[in-house]
Amino acid sequence: MDIYTIGIEDQLSLLRRKASPIQDITAETAQLAEHMVETMIAGKGIGLAGPQVGLLQRIFTVQIDEKPMVFINPQILATSPELSSYEEGCLSIPGQYADVKRPAQLQIQAWNAKGRPFTIEASGLLATVIQHEYDHLDGVLFIDHLSDRKRKKILGKFQVTPEGYPEAE
Repeated sequence: MDIYTIGIEDQLSLLRRKASPIQDITAETAQLAEHMVETMIAGKGIGLAGPQVGLLQRIFTVQIDEKPMVFINPQILATSPELSSYEEGCLSIPGQYADVKRPAQLQIQAWNAKGRPFTIEASGLLATVIQHEYDHLDGVLFIDHLSDRKRKKILGKFQVTPEGYPEAE
């Protein structure tokens, strides 16, 4: 699978679109999740969302320490009022990093690749990665959480002008 980046206009346009729910979790969905995990690991990432591989589907994968986790049709149920700041990067914005503040804890429900529902509470880096990937499903990139000046600087490294940076749909 190819990872979409903001430096290619058609890919950037897709990255800014909202993904649709997966209607049926099938063997093909499980295979897709497996390919996404392989792509994430090959890219040396710790998270990867459907739009990042050109699929406008509500699926993402995460791997922090343990085995990879697959989130299909995730829904964040709650977030903490406390914030934490992590230096984030993104496979779709290679080589760029910035501190982003997000809720320190969250509760999320989703379905796994076998079609089984689950709910987890996450904190620390796991909570950050989940929120980062969840944002991708809504066409939001981590640079959208930065100041205009920082976002413009990063966009410029990919020859993307502020005018050429579409709004999230």
